[in-house]
Amino acid sequence: MTEIFKTISLIGKYKSPEIAEPLMALARFLEGRGVRVLLDPLTASHMARNHLEVMPLDEAGPLSDLAIVVGGDGTMLNVARTLAPFDVSLVGVNQGRLGFLTDISVGNMLHTIGEILDGKYVTEERMLLSAKVFRAGGEIFAVRAFNDVCIAKGADGGLIELEVRIDGRFVYLLRADGLIVSTPTGSTAYALSAGGPILHPALSVFAIVPVCPHTLSNRPIAVNSEVRIEVLMHRCADARVHFDSHSHCELQPDDRVMVERFQRSMRLLHPVGHNYYHMLREKLHWSEAL
Repeated sequence: MTEIFKTISLIGKYKSPEIAEPLMALARFLEGRGVRVLLDPLTASHMARNHLEVMPLDEAGPLSDLAIVVGGDGTMLNVARTLAPFDVSLVGVNQGRLGFLTDISVGNMLHTIGEILDGKYVTEERMLLSAKVFRAGGEIFAVRAFNDVCIAKGADGGLIELEVRIDGRFVYLLRADGLIVSTPTGSTAYALSAGGPILHPALSVFAIVPVCPHTLSNRPIAVNSEVRIEVLMHRCADARVHFDSHSHCELQPDDRVMVERFQRSMRLLHPVGHNYYHMLREKLHWSEAL
């Protein structure tokens, strides 16, 4: 069913003054279509004084039917984590480099957004991760992640040792530089660099990807997204766990990292004709002449 977008939040890439002009053009365009436009405070700080409403994302989320992000994939990840508890669709305008999630160019932004307002778009559901860190039986950290949860060795360079369990069942002991638990969205990020598989966004699976394992038979595996993944830390050195490279937590021996699917999915809207495989060819430079 086609959505009606009456209130739209505009979010721009942090510390990027060059987004002011396209954002202002987009705001004027949306207001011309009778849409209420909300700006988050960081975005508003890049723009000249104007009459637009300024509201923090956690307050704008319940009011918004759509959020348009002008930036790169990092900006989209930040916004998706914040808006995940609310029923808000996301559209990405690429002002970054690769742009796996932001697939609208600034050049045709107004035309494409106009078509989306007219109901001409493709809908895609993307899962998120809910992650918690426990120490001495108590929860010390909790956060959402769109791409991945990554346990990584520290600056001393020594291997870390950890134990992986799925739904309470022992899987393996691992000595490695780290371990990644990735969503299909994150499968084209760090997990791909570590040798993990590319997962189509429609799949309800996680990838568990060892990073430089000491035992070469420790290979990436894909598991159902309904499971709970538990990682028990044995030898830590100064290891940390990173969530989308955005939030971080220091780890100690006997800490437990619990990862499961967040109860809500994120809804992305793409232009008509969006093709995931075409996007992969374009971004990963497949089929180029050697």
